[in-house]
Amino acid sequence: MSKVRFLAGLDVGSSKIRTVVGTIDEKTQTPNVIGVGIAPSTGIRKGQVIDVEETINNITTSLEDAERMAGEPVHHVFLGVSGNHIEAFNSKGVIAISHPGNEITEEDLDRVVEAAQAVAIPNNRRILRIIPKSFTVDEQKGIKYPVGMTGIRLEVDAHIVTGMAPTVRNIEKCVLQAGVDIDDVIPAVLASSEAVLSKRQKELGVVVVDIGSGGTSVSVFEEGTVLHTAVIPVGGENVTNDIAIGLKTSIDTADKIKIEYGSCVPTEVNDREVIDLSSLSKIDMQKISKRQLVEIIEARYSEIFMLVKEELAKIHRDGMLPAGVVLTGAAVKIPGIIDLAREALNLPVQIGFPQNFEGVVDKIEDPAYATAIGLLILGTRFESRSFGSSFKGLGIKKAFSGFKTWAKQLLP
Repeated sequence: MSKVRFLAGLDVGSSKIRTVVGTIDEKTQTPNVIGVGIAPSTGIRKGQVIDVEETINNITTSLEDAERMAGEPVHHVFLGVSGNHIEAFNSKGVIAISHPGNEITEEDLDRVVEAAQAVAIPNNRRILRIIPKSFTVDEQKGIKYPVGMTGIRLEVDAHIVTGMAPTVRNIEKCVLQAGVDIDDVIPAVLASSEAVLSKRQKELGVVVVDIGSGGTSVSVFEEGTVLHTAVIPVGGENVTNDIAIGLKTSIDTADKIKIEYGSCVPTEVNDREVIDLSSLSKIDMQKISKRQLVEIIEARYSEIFMLVKEELAKIHRDGMLPAGVVLTGAAVKIPGIIDLAREALNLPVQIGFPQNFEGVVDKIEDPAYATAIGLLILGTRFESRSFGSSFKGLGIKKAFSGFKTWAKQLLP
């Protein structure tokens, strides 16, 4: 009889806090979603805690909703963190192989990845993930999984994702005070990609653009692994602010008309079409031009895509990714965004919906749940090691948890 375990992903965003509860079967290794919870994120701004009590209450509400739906209590979560404080860079590690026969072992992989993280990092930053991109054995480059090979010198080219230590600690404190333990802290920029990408897309070359409320996360994959990650400090919240300023409305009304009437294609809107705000608000009673609304929205989304284009240009992948662009996040559900992104980035574009899971699909078949589902998928890999793998531990090993599973996925 197969053993079933419960796990949960907690996506602490700047607009909403989403909890997804699922089960993992020892045999199938596919997460089965049985509970979903969502709450406003009134204590978080741009990924940072601004009100501890509010954040604890918001997290508790989200957890309780998910527990009620799942019929099971949540005791521990995989925590997703986002915000402008997330930064990434590449690093190299080198070690000598001294075993009899010079055969490379899994312990050597641990050592070389540890060597890659031995770089000067400010005291106020914390390593959240170390992702080995490829290995070099002596002069042979581009190796994905060198265990079992022989050589004298082993190198790794790694991608290191860091966050501001105080910011991450504050979020962790709020989660712990909400009554649950944390299995692992995972950057949202990586989690969302796990939910929306196929293995083939990662091999060909693809960029995931996750547009949230407080910012936009960019992750580029090529040859099956992460090539580049970045966080752009512009998101859906900026669109709402632009509407409020440009049309002289309250923030709440601006958010409502963005959702109800928003679009990225001004040419499809009649110049004479107006929106009566009195039907949406008790504060704003004026009539506004829908064309003006759409032009404001288009301008800000165009800026976001231009900034994404600059990120791609930094790594010489501007217009050079065969699998194109996958848009995900709560702010990508606006009409016309695919055409605008295709024109700005000169690449094929599609909306990324969460995949690779089972269960209450109708509840979370939504780009806004990409990070939460990605946390569950990564958590499934973490849990699978508990079924018998020896690759465990805290400290630096936790920073690149999932590496062994990651590496084996690249094998033919």
